[in-house]
Amino acid sequence: MKDPKILYILIIIFCIFAIIAGIYAQFIAQKNDETNNLNVEETIMMEEGEKSQVELKEQLNELFTNTLNLNGYDTTGIQKLNTEEDIVYTAYDIQETNDVYEVNMKIPAVNIKNELSITLNNATQTTFINKANEIIANKESKKKTIYTIDYAAYVNNDILSLVIRSTLKEGTAAQRVMIQTYNYNLTNNTEASLVDLITVKKLNKDEVNDKIAKVVKIAYNESQALKNMGYNQIYNRDLTNEMYTVDGAGVYFLGPNGELYIIYPYGNNEFTSTMDIILLE
Repeated sequence: MKDPKILYILIIIFCIFAIIAGIYAQFIAQKNDETNNLNVEETIMMEEGEKSQVELKEQLNELFTNTLNLNGYDTTGIQKLNTEEDIVYTAYDIQETNDVYEVNMKIPAVNIKNELSITLNNATQTTFINKANEIIANKESKKKTIYTIDYAAYVNNDILSLVIRSTLKEGTAAQRVMIQTYNYNLTNNTEASLVDLITVKKLNKDEVNDKIAKVVKIAYNESQALKNMGYNQIYNRDLTNEMYTVDGAGVYFLGPNGELYIIYPYGNNEFTSTMDIILLE
């Protein structure tokens, strides 16, 4: 190379490309580290023998059979409002279908003679029946509405758990899934808290808090990953919310084999079917 100026220019260009390549490599490495960290969290869950959220949602769906499972519990000493029915039964069975709407509702009633049960039944039936009446009355609607309600009830260790699910789909709007749970101590006729259920299960409260935080954090990471890929229809979780603790959780019940479900059905407050499920067997 006879002209030193050209040589210097080539050296400078080479250095610039080297710097750019180094920055790009560092950026890619950082992204890979973030991805690996997310995969590590997911792998930890699987290594502990835990089911994925997809599997848990499928398992949850199978519970809604509109029946009561007493698990051998003797109810002969319980005073009932209706002596002809069990302590939980289908009080309303409404099915109507036409071009404007589809309504399929099985609304349960707690058949125990106390003020707590009466208050629950009035609130539950009023809420669901009013919505059904609203849908049925709106016969001129140009968007089809699908509204379903189903439930499941179980007795474990003197605890009656009732879980009610309602699903609402209006036209092209996002499907909304709402879940409400009620837990009663049949021995003293009082409402059972999540702490009570944890005590029945002989679980450690701090460990349950850790499990909740872990499951929700992984769901949060997955949502953020989808958001970074350009998906906008995701639910944004606030990890600092008090509801992600034993004391703040509001939806929980004991399942058919005494397993403890803690559920975060975000459709209770927003039009979404997104939920996080914590299962403690």
